[in-house]
Amino acid sequence: MPVTVRSFAKINLGLRIGAAREDGFHELLTVYQTIGLHDDVRVSVGRGSGIEIRCGDPRVPRDESNTCFRILEKALRILEVKGRVFIEIEKRLPVQGGLGGASGNAVAAVLGLERALKKYLPASERLRIAAEVGSDLPLFLVGGTVLGVGRGEQVYPLQDLPAMACVVVTPEVGVSTPRAFAEWDRRVALPAEKRAELRSGQPRANVPTRSQTGSSAELTLPWASDRMVELGREMSAWLSENHSGAPSDFLARRGRAENPLLWLVRAGIENDFEQVVFSEYPELSEVKSAILRVGAKYASLSGSGSALYGLFGSRAEAAKAAGRLRAEGWAARVTVTLTRRAYWRRMVAG
Repeated sequence: MPVTVRSFAKINLGLRIGAAREDGFHELLTVYQTIGLHDDVRVSVGRGSGIEIRCGDPRVPRDESNTCFRILEKALRILEVKGRVFIEIEKRLPVQGGLGGASGNAVAAVLGLERALKKYLPASERLRIAAEVGSDLPLFLVGGTVLGVGRGEQVYPLQDLPAMACVVVTPEVGVSTPRAFAEWDRRVALPAEKRAELRSGQPRANVPTRSQTGSSAELTLPWASDRMVELGREMSAWLSENHSGAPSDFLARRGRAENPLLWLVRAGIENDFEQVVFSEYPELSEVKSAILRVGAKYASLSGSGSALYGLFGSRAEAAKAAGRLRAEGWAARVTVTLTRRAYWRRMVAG
């Protein structure tokens, strides 16, 4: 019998891009948050061999380039089972939308395979192969609010936060993550000599050139590391206040409790991708402005986009805002952030 698994989406509560790594990736620091929007992934196993992927969306690959295909190859090898695996993906999430659709599909496929076979991978192996296939996959093996470091694949579960109403707008344009990183390197990453000048406060004439140092690494890495450390301090302060039980100055001023998700966004956490994506796709900047205009407490690009989201104080406020956005011509959907418990409880469809 086929097993159906809900493949939930994620948003990024802040995303800082750090230094380029030797493996071609960038260092990242972000807080992932799973939300209630999802695809459905149906898994069944029959006689034969191989992996067959079916999907009504022509943009979804059906060969070994699909993340579901790649992770299932690894899982079948570890489980030492034979058979033909059928994967049917019912897409509701946008392709290239920054919501982790393909990554969530892959994790859902593995979980569905385990249930169909009644054989289960060790948790450490599941995380290992997920990280090998893609940077966003491991977060979907945790769910809820998750700290992501490294290239995003090193994940640490944070304490569950209260659910919060959310509006997600999915423009028709798709954003390529590799291209967005390339644009970041081209437009935002300053020359090494200029970065050293900005750090030291000294005129450029006092900055050693690349020929004098023999390498640009000494100048490149500290600048990127400084940016990561800055966001790390902001997140550490947020986590410390959020979970220590210490009185909050903000709450003391307001005299009442507020959803702690907003403490993070009030710290000034932003998504670095907005600096390059908005200049290439001005309509996405317009969407963010529209979300804020209809009353969002915070709005941001998710991942490299193109989806954007807004956080609202109540479901009613979110529904009203989504209606106004749809009237303006934007594809807006109301959902809610998922705690870890809700994420796992709702994953397997009845």
